[in-house]
Amino acid sequence: MLNIRHFVFNPFQENTYVLSEGNSSEAVIVDPGCDPGREQESFFGWLETQRLRPVAVLLTHAHPDHRSGAKAIQDKFGVPVYMCEAEKTVFNIDFDTTPLEDGQKLDLGGLHFEVITTPGHTPGGVCYYLPADKALMTGDTLFRGTIGRTDLKGGEYDDLIVSIMDKVMGLDGDVQIFPGHGSSSTISDERTNNPFLQPFNEPWEGIDSID
Repeated sequence: MLNIRHFVFNPFQENTYVLSEGNSSEAVIVDPGCDPGREQESFFGWLETQRLRPVAVLLTHAHPDHRSGAKAIQDKFGVPVYMCEAEKTVFNIDFDTTPLEDGQKLDLGGLHFEVITTPGHTPGGVCYYLPADKALMTGDTLFRGTIGRTDLKGGEYDDLIVSIMDKVMGLDGDVQIFPGHGSSSTISDERTNNPFLQPFNEPWEGIDSID
């Protein structure tokens, strides 16, 4: 059983997720946005109280509000930080990273992830899919009712739309998405209601109805 703990950090109200399997003491941290000082102290204290030991950090992208706690976690626990190498074309990274490839599978802390590269919000944006749990960590690629902004350095609107349409919308409708900001949603809800995904905002007739 997948356990997902959710924290909101920094002035940008970024979502940090702590994932673990069942009663395991091993945890995977997705997009640690805890700023130095009180937020990091509180977060590390919570991990200790819960007796959870991080085994990896997964970054969906390298905007500062999503990685502000990555170096501190790596320094404290000696864990790898996974990130797409393309992020280094835009961002100065002050910690060691482990590169990712599209379709790569990661087995971490008893959890099984598939890497889906989704450039657009940033050049090296990725989503992390847990097929056994039907959960998708989307970072700032896809939100409830909207998509990531592309007006920042390295952003590209057309790339983002292609990423979402080609690589995300084809997942099962009951896959739950956990975005980098705001509340969770499902693939089905975004197909139907997200105004940026207009091709999906029509009733599905089904192949059998075509003569």
